[in-house]
Amino acid sequence: MTQSLDDLGQQLLDAAKSAGASAADALAVDGISHSIEVRDGQLEHAERSEGIEIGLRVFLGARQACVSASDVSSSTIKEMAMRAVQMAQHAPDDAHIRQATEIELCTNWNAERLQLSDPSMEPLAEELKQVALESEASALEVVGVSKCQSAGAGYSRHRINLCMSNGFSGGYTRTNHGLSCVAISGSGTDMERDYDGDSRVFREDLRNANEIGHLAGVRAIALRGARKPPTGIFPVIYDERISSGLIGHLLAATNGTAVSRGASWLQTAMNSSVLPDGISLIENPDRPRVGGSRPFDAEGLSVAERQIVSDGFLKEWTLDLSTAAKLGLSSTGSAMRGPSSPPTPGVGNVELTQGELSQEELIRNMGNGLLITSLIGSSINETTGDYSRGASGFWVENGEISYPVNECTIAGNLREMLLRIVPGNDARRHLSRVVPSLLVPGMAIAGE
Repeated sequence: MTQSLDDLGQQLLDAAKSAGASAADALAVDGISHSIEVRDGQLEHAERSEGIEIGLRVFLGARQACVSASDVSSSTIKEMAMRAVQMAQHAPDDAHIRQATEIELCTNWNAERLQLSDPSMEPLAEELKQVALESEASALEVVGVSKCQSAGAGYSRHRINLCMSNGFSGGYTRTNHGLSCVAISGSGTDMERDYDGDSRVFREDLRNANEIGHLAGVRAIALRGARKPPTGIFPVIYDERISSGLIGHLLAATNGTAVSRGASWLQTAMNSSVLPDGISLIENPDRPRVGGSRPFDAEGLSVAERQIVSDGFLKEWTLDLSTAAKLGLSSTGSAMRGPSSPPTPGVGNVELTQGELSQEELIRNMGNGLLITSLIGSSINETTGDYSRGASGFWVENGEISYPVNECTIAGNLREMLLRIVPGNDARRHLSRVVPSLLVPGMAIAGE
């Protein structure tokens, strides 16, 4: 491909205009993705993909349509534009869809300052294989580990460019390095598994393969002999590895798509307490070397730090231009999209206020209860917040971990749960969701 992504975007816009669109925007993404998995000291799976995808959204007044392709020939681009316009002619009217005005557009973005792309060379397949093998070997050295389900390493690099008929044009590059290991202890029906892994923008920040494999093995060993916990109402701690999922339910309920449809259990909660006093939830898309950062949103708007929850009180929905218009508000610069779909609101980097206690101190203070390290399944009522999930982890007796548990269910109501959380102080700062271990004082546990 000799054309730049920006040139492709402009070609798509020109084709849309020629086809009769009143406005249009184009997203072009190209890159590579490379992953290696090993098992039993041998290569198990290798995958590499290279390619480009282009997407076009056209407007016909209050109607829109999206098309995408992986062929960038002139004939395909012309055909895409014609089909998009034909589709838009049959789309329903939506008075809330629009492009940003010129005065709303981001003009001072700086992708280099965010350090979203590692300038080092792409790792060779043999290099990825070797670090995966090192991780697996370290897991197998842990006494009691019977095998590794898998150990893998990967790398990706993608260039992203957005062009819009309102005059916006911008692009940036993302890279990601990843490493993971899943270890198994026991045999037959007594097998237990656990994992460790790391994902970073820069290869030099990635944790050591031996450390990841060893921790995966230690975690798998700790789960041996798991059994069901007692049934009743007990305090529950969400381990830091999974606690961001609990906060994710709050983020989903404050998303403009759910709110504008009347399908959120926080529908009437604006300016009321949704977290305990003193706890805030902040989105910051401007953090260097973090995967959830971005220089502008998918509608060409500026992004900035914002408080979704401030001192326990809900202060902002997460909005793009369309959902903001439906609610009579302004966009929060939160639009996200792929080449084949229109923008929708979403959140990248978030951080929850941390507490003063370590996870060990939370455990000591909880008395009898459950430390959850893994969740399966999901039953969540989007309009009431009723919550139920399968869980496994460790039973705590008199403030000390007593034995591993599995095959249990936890249940509660998200609104009530989040109002009573007690955060720990163990959140990892490099993650895009910085959320510590969370203690929920009382939840229903169905075990024995």
